[in-house]
Amino acid sequence: MSDTAQNPPPDAAPAPGKDRRWALAAAVGVIAGGTGAALAWRHFSLEEPDIQDIWQQRFASPEGAPIALADLKGRPLLVNFWATWCPPCVQELPLLSRFYTQIKHNGWQMLGLAIDQTDLVQRFLARAPVSFPVAMAGPSGVELTRKLGNAAGGLPFTVIFDRTGQVQHRKLGQLKEADLIAWLR
Repeated sequence: MSDTAQNPPPDAAPAPGKDRRWALAAAVGVIAGGTGAALAWRHFSLEEPDIQDIWQQRFASPEGAPIALADLKGRPLLVNFWATWCPPCVQELPLLSRFYTQIKHNGWQMLGLAIDQTDLVQRFLARAPVSFPVAMAGPSGVELTRKLGNAAGGLPFTVIFDRTGQVQHRKLGQLKEADLIAWLR
């Protein structure tokens, strides 16, 4: 058997059986990729929120002052779950701070719930202060995001409550100015 029969030149057409195997492998890849995408979508999609006990939640500010969600019910409220170790969270905080400065005079409220350690949040806010109140949700804050429909428990996660305390909008992932403007309508 000659060397060219074992190793055909690069411009030679593949054998007919190889075409079918490549087509089959490509089809399996597409199906598997589609299944993976569907699973990822399901994993990161938002589920129906369970807000039965949300308004009984209590937190402490990084300085230790108590913050009760029940005290914030009755006016529109934006709650943003974030952490100092989460780059998209940190990137959206200046946008949220500017937004809160603009809307607080219209009766809006905002609360940042840090899923983090108190000392890290204190140091972060000393370097990069925000215009809205921040409270410590700690690791249990992830479970709270899940109750609000964030099945993945991912960050950042933002929820808008209306005056009656019902969820109006939610977003898993970094906020953009267009999100905030749309939510004001």
